[in-house]
Amino acid sequence: MGPNDSPFNTISTSTSIASLRAFARAQERGPLLNQDDLEAGPARYGTSTPSGVDAASSVALEGTKGAKVSSSKFGKRLRYYVPSTAWIPDYSLSLLGGDVLGGVSLAAMLIPQSVSYGTALAKIGPTAGLFAASIPPMVYSLLGTSRQLNVAPEAALSLLVGQAVTEYRHMYPDASPDKIGVGVATAIGVQAGLFAFLLGFLRLGFLDVILSRALLRGFVSAVAVVIAVEQFVPMFGLVALEDRLRPETTLDKIVFLAEYVWTHSHRLTTMISFGALLVLIFLRFFKEFFKKTWWIYRLPEVLLVVVVSTWISNELDWGRQGVAILGSVPISIGKHFFKFPLSSETYPFLRGTTSTAILIAVIGFLDSIASAKQNGDRFGHSISPNRELVALGAANLVGSFVPGTLPAFGSIVRSRINGDIGARTQLASLITAGLVLLATFFLLPALYFLPKCVLASIICLFALTLFSEVPHDLVYYYKIGAWMDLAMMFITFTLSVVWNVEIGIVVSLIISLLLVVRRASKTRMTVLGRVPGTDQWRPVTDVPDAEDVPGTLIVRIRESLDFANSSLLKGRLRRFELYGAHHAHPSEEPNRLPPAVLVFHMADVDTCDASAVQTFHELLASYKSRGVHLYITHLRSGIRVVFEKAGIVRLLGPDAFYDTLSEAIAHIETRGD
Repeated sequence: MGPNDSPFNTISTSTSIASLRAFARAQERGPLLNQDDLEAGPARYGTSTPSGVDAASSVALEGTKGAKVSSSKFGKRLRYYVPSTAWIPDYSLSLLGGDVLGGVSLAAMLIPQSVSYGTALAKIGPTAGLFAASIPPMVYSLLGTSRQLNVAPEAALSLLVGQAVTEYRHMYPDASPDKIGVGVATAIGVQAGLFAFLLGFLRLGFLDVILSRALLRGFVSAVAVVIAVEQFVPMFGLVALEDRLRPETTLDKIVFLAEYVWTHSHRLTTMISFGALLVLIFLRFFKEFFKKTWWIYRLPEVLLVVVVSTWISNELDWGRQGVAILGSVPISIGKHFFKFPLSSETYPFLRGTTSTAILIAVIGFLDSIASAKQNGDRFGHSISPNRELVALGAANLVGSFVPGTLPAFGSIVRSRINGDIGARTQLASLITAGLVLLATFFLLPALYFLPKCVLASIICLFALTLFSEVPHDLVYYYKIGAWMDLAMMFITFTLSVVWNVEIGIVVSLIISLLLVVRRASKTRMTVLGRVPGTDQWRPVTDVPDAEDVPGTLIVRIRESLDFANSSLLKGRLRRFELYGAHHAHPSEEPNRLPPAVLVFHMADVDTCDASAVQTFHELLASYKSRGVHLYITHLRSGIRVVFEKAGIVRLLGPDAFYDTLSEAIAHIETRGD
């Protein structure tokens, strides 16, 4: 995966609160479909409308005009909020081949992957991953705005579920491990779905732009390390010893491996594990040389390794030689296949898993929306973050009705493969989900002899791919001197590995939010000077030889004022008074004399909320009490009305307001202020 294919390219590290609100509004303006399609109403793709009608037809149509307008408006709203009502009726058979090929190819990838995630990462069972790859995607395909996004269990999210399951099993050693696993997974799934749904309902889809790429890269790298360490335990055949000694943190498990891998590892299990891993890596490199030969390039190497290893295990009877095998897997859970998720079996785990569920919802949404936007830009359809949250939330809520189902979100890798193969609608996801569901009921018995260490090798392979972009990002941040981004990446990685993944992402998330608030609270302002020989005014930082007006400080406020960025306005202006617009340490001696005149250039101030008006009034009153002459230029009419009501115009007098900066300076120079 190249650097430009990263799921985090859309995330900025310099986003203000105001821009977040604007971003959220902008995301909702774009229609899901082309405008022609929306205006066409119920017409099929490829149909046309006559250019005119005769007078009799016009009279006949006039009586039903109101009903048609109402129906058309309802139809547009329905197609917008339930995208499947747009693409299903107008589906073209020309898209069927690509959708079928994409669905079958993803199913071949997802079946062994989901079995691995449910067994080795979530510590529950194969059905936990398989149901997550079949039921939630069916719901998302009806409500989601992305046409290529594939919803299924993710490695990082399954790991978080597995850590919660392990913690509760240690807390209740006498309880049934299977019941604890199912209860914890269901509690997390229903809460993650509910939280994502509420975020979308409250139109908080702009959250995908407040987390820096560096933070997410550090998190993904830490998850890759944690997953690799977790899988080395079954790959060396040390599961029983781990259950007895119970190393808790990732560092504890690294020490555990270093201490016992040479003396207690199972030789045959180790050979099978690393043999399977080497075969997987070889097949991936081998396929790169045959990109133009589609049947080789699309060869499902993971499924191939699973089938071959299962057959060899059966033939050589590895199970009797100490190799842990998958065994029989019960399909139904309890007395009923579908069950209301908020029951006595999940209630004891609800409160303790809320933080994990929220993290899963946020991280899953970030990965999903990045993938959806990437495919939307590639294939020319708009994506709504708010409707994506609703669709993902609804998908996980429905999935939680099957006990033990893992949370399911979108994947950048699977979705890109889906589009590359030819998928153009969510029919591909429906085909994938249907095949995975069939495999759950009919294929699992055939995997009875599958070695569990092979599943660990598969996950270890996916963990290695998570490191693919780390070297590029490290070099990039170093080249441009992005020390804050490097620090964020290092903090997230270190805390996630040394402590745990939840602590790492929570601390880094808090730091990221604080940085956003810090930037938002710092009003964008600059000091203006006159370009020599002209009547033009430019920032002195851009034009070093710009001239100051003696005794006058001209400040241009470069954004709207609100409660967040106006609180530090007084301190910023004080620094301008003493040091100008150039950076200087507060311990240095002032290089400017206190100004006798202060001019505010407010052309860029579009809005000013009540808190900002009150703060600005207090600031002006403070300057006026010091004898500083105050002037305001380029003030918008709406804000002037607010200033009049707030008493600012009365405080300064009507002569303090000018349409242009040149007029104000001419008045100042004439009066000799």
